[in-house]
Amino acid sequence: MLEILLEEPSAEALIQKLAPIIAPGVQQGRDYELRVFQGKDDLLRKLPQRLSGYGSWAAAGNIRFLILVDRDDDDCLALKSRLNEMVSKVDGLSMLVGAEPAAGGHVKVRIACEEIEAWMLGDPDALRAAYPRLPKAFEKKSQYREPDSIKGGTWERLEKLLQDYGYFPGGLRKMELARAVGPLMQPDINGSSSFRQFCDAFRLLI
Repeated sequence: MLEILLEEPSAEALIQKLAPIIAPGVQQGRDYELRVFQGKDDLLRKLPQRLSGYGSWAAAGNIRFLILVDRDDDDCLALKSRLNEMVSKVDGLSMLVGAEPAAGGHVKVRIACEEIEAWMLGDPDALRAAYPRLPKAFEKKSQYREPDSIKGGTWERLEKLLQDYGYFPGGLRKMELARAVGPLMQPDINGSSSFRQFCDAFRLLI
């Protein structure tokens, strides 16, 4: 079983739609479970205690963990190091490096750069399929060309793009967005490197 730890409900909505696309045939409840926190700060605050509980559980069987957080304004390497350190302090858990044996309590950490909305910007065809008024070549503009490198808030940039073409005039509704775009995404050609790395980790752990 794979446990995926997420920082917010919109990430849960997106992964629910994407999981059977990333790894066809997988089912929530049978192959993986999603554990959702109330934001990044809540996840980081509660993670040591949650991992401690997982340690004894993992020692008794075959369980893997995938932790996903947004980078936001954090240094990516420092954030990943902080999460790795939390894992290293728990007996029964170990960071998964390469393709280690499946048995035991193995953990991978993935950082969405800078937020999971970059993953959607990395698939402009999926965005256009969900929101047809978006222009054909918006992704060729410099501010969208490298989804993981967008500064100042990825979701704000995506919100402005959608609002410019008549969508979400009252503000971006992240859950609705995730549920609309997620089923249309093509993981293997996504322009977001952090998304492709998440997909690789998911497939390995599942």
